[in-house]
Amino acid sequence: VIGQSDTQSRLSDSIETALKLGEGTVMVAVIDGKEFMFSEKFACADCGISLGEIEPRSFSFNSPHGACPDCTGLGVKMEFEPDLVIPNKKLTLAEGAINPYQWQTWYFSQLEDVARRYHFSLNTPVAQLTPEQLEMVLFGEGGERFKMKNRFGKQREYTAGFEGVIPRLERLYKDSESEQVRSGIARYMVATMCPTCGGKRLKPEALGVLIDDNNIAHVSAMSVVDSLDWVERLAGDNTPLSGREQLIAKQILKELESRLGFLKDVGLDYLSIDRASATLSGGESQRIRLATQIGSGLMGVLYICDEPTVGLHPADDSRLIETLKRLRDLGNSILVVEHDEAMMRAADWIIDLGPGAGEQGGHVIVSGTLEDVLNCQDSVTGAYLSGRKSIPLPEKRRTGNGKEMVIRGARQNNLKNIDVHIPLGRLVCIAGVSGSGKSTLVNEILFKKMAQAFNGARAKPGDHDGIDGLEYIDKVIAIDQSPIGRTPRSNPATFTGAFTPIRDLFATVPEARVRGYNAGRFSFNVKGGRCEACRGEGYIEIEMQFLPDVTVPCEVCHGQRYSREVLDIRFKGQNIAEVLNMTVDHALDYFSNIPSIKAKLKSMHDVGLGYIRLGQPAPTLSGGEAQRIKLASELARRAIGHTLYILDEPTTGLAFDDIAALLQVMQRLVESGNSVIVIEHQLDIIKNADWL
Repeated sequence: VIGQSDTQSRLSDSIETALKLGEGTVMVAVIDGKEFMFSEKFACADCGISLGEIEPRSFSFNSPHGACPDCTGLGVKMEFEPDLVIPNKKLTLAEGAINPYQWQTWYFSQLEDVARRYHFSLNTPVAQLTPEQLEMVLFGEGGERFKMKNRFGKQREYTAGFEGVIPRLERLYKDSESEQVRSGIARYMVATMCPTCGGKRLKPEALGVLIDDNNIAHVSAMSVVDSLDWVERLAGDNTPLSGREQLIAKQILKELESRLGFLKDVGLDYLSIDRASATLSGGESQRIRLATQIGSGLMGVLYICDEPTVGLHPADDSRLIETLKRLRDLGNSILVVEHDEAMMRAADWIIDLGPGAGEQGGHVIVSGTLEDVLNCQDSVTGAYLSGRKSIPLPEKRRTGNGKEMVIRGARQNNLKNIDVHIPLGRLVCIAGVSGSGKSTLVNEILFKKMAQAFNGARAKPGDHDGIDGLEYIDKVIAIDQSPIGRTPRSNPATFTGAFTPIRDLFATVPEARVRGYNAGRFSFNVKGGRCEACRGEGYIEIEMQFLPDVTVPCEVCHGQRYSREVLDIRFKGQNIAEVLNMTVDHALDYFSNIPSIKAKLKSMHDVGLGYIRLGQPAPTLSGGEAQRIKLASELARRAIGHTLYILDEPTTGLAFDDIAALLQVMQRLVESGNSVIVIEHQLDIIKNADWL
């Protein structure tokens, strides 16, 4: 058909008929030219791949319409890790090098048969086996797989010949209905990038949609500042979009520019858009919510922020402060709980509580402008802000023990294949702006590698070539601000180990010996000594069905947790419940003649925790208090040296006086022959480090 005006209707009818006969597909042949295939469906006419109508849900990994079918939108799959299956390659197969096979004689006899046929010995260390022999042990002979029903009528899959350790574990994990068996097998698995989507979490069809040669995964992997530049380019004069596309995208780009701008303003320009929320610090989460509120443009609202500067480098403080001022200028009130000096100096009004912590606090010391706080002689905060008190520089810096650890080729996340030398026997500070890779280097690579080497941990370290100098360290301990316990049964006395000698002491009291009480009788966790009405918890939880549960003190023991008989036993006029109710400072004086107890209490006093009670429930302790209790328990141990301590932003939530106490503790740990690595933004910690 040669297209002319009078033949348009004929052409339209012919194409419609062809589409009907071709079930939605039509071929158009050009005279003396090519043939073209067209389809009225969302499908490629050549290969037949079909794509539904493109909708927002097509680009969501939380929707089955967009999620990668292999990893269900997670971006990772649980795979068996050979290094966990055979953790110690110095052992032989006969010595139990294969962890899951250690006690299974039947499968060990199969290995003997494989070793005979492939000419290697079970008494050869795994490290000396050839790659082909190790591959055979781990992955089998690759025989034909067939299905059959077992005696219970369930269909199972089996492999001809030697199955291999990892294929057998995969089969058992898939077939087993026992949660205990599955969790046991899961110990040898690690999360690895999904091979289908490459960690991008979406279907290939969604990743095939490009804007300016970028798919949604590429844009999501950009940092906030890079994605903002990309959006501004699309909306600018040199846009690659056509006039029609600009018209469609105009409002969307405006909204994107606004929201990304808010994230940049609150100091989060270093975050990638696809960053998992579980990996954000408390301060980062708060600043994201703050950015959301700025975008809402509300007025007359009271905003309460609890330490929004957590994880923020001092260089970025000004942007956060300006953002808060913008919220204030819109007609809102902002209440900030903060220890950061820059934030305090920028505040319109400061309420300083004190004078100390715990029971020594609870009073308003000063309420007024910055000038009022600076001039208040009773305010510890004012003393530091005015310069009357300060954390001094060290008189001299340590030279260390001459040894060092070297992290080679670190390239996880944004690290650029770097080598990092960490001297041992010093207080080493890892500093840098937010998002520069400090936590990745120390927590993801160094700590995970050392935990794997010393503790047999399952966590896979970040991408790097290796770490030299591990032989100079005996153990590694990461001290963070996580709770020391999640139930009220855990308290400072039990965590530091002070409670054991206290119970032993009460068991030696004459009255206790007459009654035949041992140390276990003075524990509120076991039958015999505890109050059975509340099972040693000191309170009873009343279930309110559709309302929150109500907690009331136990009517029998009145919150003391012990039976009446145990409370009759007294040492120097106090029973065990009254001892647990003492502050650390009071108990230090009370047990001054008992060295085993005094040493543990003294370590808590030295880290600035003299105000907390020995039996204070763990959930009521702040993150900073929990961290210092962990430090106190380390100080109370016998100093053996050669331990590496890792602290990630330990000053979070700490006032100036607390930072000074924390610094003294870290210095004591180093003086004992240990090494301390601290990731920190706080300038007083940085200036006291031996090495940066």
